[in-house]
Amino acid sequence: MATAPQIGAGATTVLRLDKITKRFGPLLANDAISFALGAGEVVALLGENGAGKTTLMNILFGHYLADDGVVEAFGRALPPGDPRATLAAGIGMVHQHFTLADNLSVLDNIALGTQPLFSARFDAAKARTRIAELSRSFGLEVDPQARVADLTVGEKQRVEILKALYRDARILILDEPTAVLSPLETDSLFQTLEKLVEQGLSIIFISHKLGEVMRISNRVLVLRGGRLVGERQTASATREELAELMIGGTLTGPGKHSVQQGAVALDLRAIHTRASGDKRALEGVDLQLRAGEIFGIAGVSGNGQASLAALISGMIAQDGGDLIIAGESPRGWSPREALRQGIGRIPEDRHHEGTLGDMSVAENVISERYGEQPYSRWGVIDWRAAVNFAKKLIGEYDVKCPSPAARIRLLSGGNMQKLILGRVLDGRPRIVLANQPTRGLDVGAVAYVHSRLLKACEEGAAILLISEDLDEVLALADRIGVMSKGRLSEPFRRGEKSLAEIGALMAGHGFAEGEGAHAH
Repeated sequence: MATAPQIGAGATTVLRLDKITKRFGPLLANDAISFALGAGEVVALLGENGAGKTTLMNILFGHYLADDGVVEAFGRALPPGDPRATLAAGIGMVHQHFTLADNLSVLDNIALGTQPLFSARFDAAKARTRIAELSRSFGLEVDPQARVADLTVGEKQRVEILKALYRDARILILDEPTAVLSPLETDSLFQTLEKLVEQGLSIIFISHKLGEVMRISNRVLVLRGGRLVGERQTASATREELAELMIGGTLTGPGKHSVQQGAVALDLRAIHTRASGDKRALEGVDLQLRAGEIFGIAGVSGNGQASLAALISGMIAQDGGDLIIAGESPRGWSPREALRQGIGRIPEDRHHEGTLGDMSVAENVISERYGEQPYSRWGVIDWRAAVNFAKKLIGEYDVKCPSPAARIRLLSGGNMQKLILGRVLDGRPRIVLANQPTRGLDVGAVAYVHSRLLKACEEGAAILLISEDLDEVLALADRIGVMSKGRLSEPFRRGEKSLAEIGALMAGHGFAEGEGAHAH
């Protein structure tokens, strides 16, 4: 049984969790977890998907009721299951999955719950001024009048961070806060967090990026299987040690990938698209992707990656230029035609685009094949074949899942991503569109996804990797292009450019005026 650690001589305890236990039926999600947080301290929380981190934070924030244990903030016990009391105690939480009202403005989302929005007492001008000040301080610029539904993924994340800061939080829980930020934006955020910590703000920092954890935290707590299995002072810990604590064994990274130049699988020539909703227009994008190659697309969210992914997967068609697959220009471009042409899609948002949450695992794994044999006979779904396929993927991809009949929304993010990966790769696609394939995953799940993508590449698939995780792009890609304002830079091989040079491209520097860069 873990006991609450000492937080250091002279430090004031601002938060204490004592023997928190939570069960979901036979599953023990949290097993008597205890820890304390000091004023001006940053504690990192590490663990694989399903280790119990999110459950623990939901108990702390009042979304879940613990079966046993107590949460204290600033010396007072928090009433169980009361998020309003948690907020009033000065605790703010930035969730990994957004909790925003899409039909409201940025201003309304941030101020929501702090005062009546539709009464004479609500001072909108004052709220806008404060949001602008916070935006400038954190480098998280966003238009207060913009409708949230029209924002990019990165902008929505900024709103979540601003929403917590707007409430004068003294304890801040950050769940993957940099997942959609560029290296420069991450640096800016960390610099501001460091200043706030100096003023007494306390932070629980949840991240799968060990480099960030090593940089920002004072202590690291590691959860595995619902238990607190390790605590380390960050200054004396190593990445390898923390990774092994997380997975309970030795972690192996992606092996070296040598380019096997094959035929051109995908050829985009001077592609133009129109802006639509949160999708930026593409401006003269040229790209050649060959069999046996991983081409990485780096860039800050909202610079055209969503439009490029939508185009390749058949969700939109180009307004100018040519899309050529294996030497031919397909007619009637659509998602069905993209599948017919051998394009496998790992979507950016596994919850809203990759799966149907209330449908079963079996229904989800045949969702792109339900009209094909052996899953359909004379227009009727063959459920035995569907269930057998689900069992096959569950076994081959090591998916922790109760049964093929389970609703897929009950799975952890890592297990959900493994099923999507299996659904795509089992069909041996000619082209794999891997859009943010490891966002929000732990190091074990990340290593697994990477190994499967590398294996598919070695078997001849052409892989287009779109990722806002620059480390991921640098680890996997043979060639790299950077997207900025709807344009794609000249490609370069891994190792040819420094991080500073790549960062400059991500900021839009180094593009010729009117350039639609050529990735050949």
